[in-house]
Amino acid sequence: MTLAFEYERPWLADYQREALFGTERYGVVEGSTKCGKTAPCLIWLAEQTMFGGEGQNHWWVAPVYPQAEIAYKRMKRGLPHDIIKTHDTDKWIELPGGRRMWFKSAEKPNNLYGEDVYSAVVDEASRCREESWHAVRSTLTATRGPIRIIGNVKGRKNWAFALARKAEAGAPGMAYKRITAFDAIQAGILSQAEIDQARSDLPEAVFRELYLAEPSDDGGNPFGLKAIADCIGSLSDGKPIAWGWDLAKSVDWTVGIALDAEGRICRFERFQKPWDATMDRIAEATGSVPALVDSTGVGDPILEMLQKRPGSRFEGFKFTSESKQRIMEGLAVAIQKMEIAIPEGPIRSELENFEYEYTRTGVRYTAPDGFHDDCVCALALAVSHKAHARQPLTIDPELRRLAKMPRRGGFTFNLGT
Repeated sequence: MTLAFEYERPWLADYQREALFGTERYGVVEGSTKCGKTAPCLIWLAEQTMFGGEGQNHWWVAPVYPQAEIAYKRMKRGLPHDIIKTHDTDKWIELPGGRRMWFKSAEKPNNLYGEDVYSAVVDEASRCREESWHAVRSTLTATRGPIRIIGNVKGRKNWAFALARKAEAGAPGMAYKRITAFDAIQAGILSQAEIDQARSDLPEAVFRELYLAEPSDDGGNPFGLKAIADCIGSLSDGKPIAWGWDLAKSVDWTVGIALDAEGRICRFERFQKPWDATMDRIAEATGSVPALVDSTGVGDPILEMLQKRPGSRFEGFKFTSESKQRIMEGLAVAIQKMEIAIPEGPIRSELENFEYEYTRTGVRYTAPDGFHDDCVCALALAVSHKAHARQPLTIDPELRRLAKMPRRGGFTFNLGT
């Protein structure tokens, strides 16, 4: 059954359209409070329902029942009453052809299993239980339905933050958008005066989470999220003076990062290739610039083969719990002193996601389960090597000539040819 009415999408700010109306199956949005996430998601879900097939179910899932009810009432008010049926107890709205939107709570995950769902919105995702996310995801398996996951940032220890980092890193089929209060101010949705008042009323960490969509450190990031943000800059076009290479292990990435004389990242390589092609790529990118290479495990024979290449200047670094702690602490100092400049993208994402914890044997530095730390390790190697690598000595020809001349007492010092 084809719906027999004309539809015109309500006005949306550019950032709202970009965040939610793309073609990717997953749309993940971390946003400021009151920046306008709910309204465009209601519009998105209504469009999925209107233009979907007959008899299909579409879901809106919120952390608790009262929040689901708010979305239900807003959707009910926004649609033409003469074409919809509603059920205030079960919280569903039906369009012609049995196309139905359900508004559900995530409080009881077991109540979310079993249905085939053709599109879904998870509202305030960082406050929903992870088990509820698993249940919602299962309902989209057979239909391959799209989903929009929206919410404020609430620390780093939750499934929504982890999923956002995957989307931000460019995982296939996923789109990511961070919306801040300043985006909403520019679009005329929020006022600058209100944001200024909120900043003065709230603790800094709370304000940054609610209005700038920046997670608090939760005591787990060794670099400091603000310190990382302070180091963000564009990729330098300067000349590399030191490389760090972290080699792929299984499903990981081989990552190479080079720094220029001012500590700015000037080259960035990230790829997955067979070992022969990996060695060729590393040698070609590095040239004769000093490089520190992860020689842990399978990296040891790779390093040996790289060192045999003419003109190469590769040195090895074996990661142990002690050596990793040392090199990561060096990287933390460099970041906190703003001695390096880091471009946006996977490097920043991995740095922000990186964790440390105290164990019985010392401090453990690593990425959370399911995430990578290849960029972090490569950057730590580059920072360490920049501090210690010896650059080729360039001698002015006239100085070389004078240095070879006999001095008083017949002594000659020779710098070589």
